[in-house]
Amino acid sequence: MTLDLFHLTAKFQASAMLPAEERIQIIKRDRWIGYTLATEALVELKNLFLWPKRQRMVNMLIIGPTNNGKSMIIEKFKKQHPQHISKDQYQEIIPVLTVQMPSDPSIKRFYTMVMYAINYPLTRRQTLPELEVLVLQVMKKTQVKMLVIDELHNILGGSRNVRNEFLNLLRFLGNELKIPIVGVGTEDAYRAIRTDDQLENRFTPFILPRWKEGNELIKLLVSFTSILPLRFPSQLSSPEMMRYILTRTEGTIGEISNFLTYAAILAIESGEESINSKTLSLTEYDNPSERKKKFEREVI
Repeated sequence: MTLDLFHLTAKFQASAMLPAEERIQIIKRDRWIGYTLATEALVELKNLFLWPKRQRMVNMLIIGPTNNGKSMIIEKFKKQHPQHISKDQYQEIIPVLTVQMPSDPSIKRFYTMVMYAINYPLTRRQTLPELEVLVLQVMKKTQVKMLVIDELHNILGGSRNVRNEFLNLLRFLGNELKIPIVGVGTEDAYRAIRTDDQLENRFTPFILPRWKEGNELIKLLVSFTSILPLRFPSQLSSPEMMRYILTRTEGTIGEISNFLTYAAILAIESGEESINSKTLSLTEYDNPSERKKKFEREVI
């Protein structure tokens, strides 16, 4: 029997004819969905990246709930500006440097994380001033043009003095290196930045809200189903299906992706070959609130 695979992109039509196990492995891979806000965020990042050096650089703050696509956007942008070796073959160039803010923040730990992200070995213990000078030297040597600080909300995990030190650090790095800084985090990151009037004026917020019913969600779901190698079309765009998916996932793109991934795997294993109301209702999936409740029941 010849299958009509019009519901899939050309790239995944051939994948739909592979054996079940191979298709399941494809479904489990990371995937990029270029929805409107993600595309706009990439444009804003590119504008910052190309901004000429000046004394007061423009910065960006990407804000949204946990698991709502922030890190995926940064990874996509890094792939568009990859690390490479200089023309003389002697120096690694890192156009976009991503550093995660430590959960227990301190300036020294942050600088150590910078050196780790650059893959620069620290051969001995150094004082904070020595480490600071070394970080600046190495960032200039590797020609970092944009610094991305993920989990920026972790600043609030420190004392008031530590928070103030980090806010001063952000201002110092921007002034000294004359590169844009992109903070990534939850609403708490914005609250932290707002405590410093000068920094608040330098950081332009870009909000990634939870998803809600509407055309954007329809386009997102259609995009997902067009790259999941199932042999029959999935019907997810009705108001009832959208409402069900939002309720189950709590409206973040990461959870929507996880839910549809599990549902697609079940669709293959059951022979249904489509994500529909039956497949979704039978999918074993817990949203963040349900996972939290299960954990609390087990530990209390």
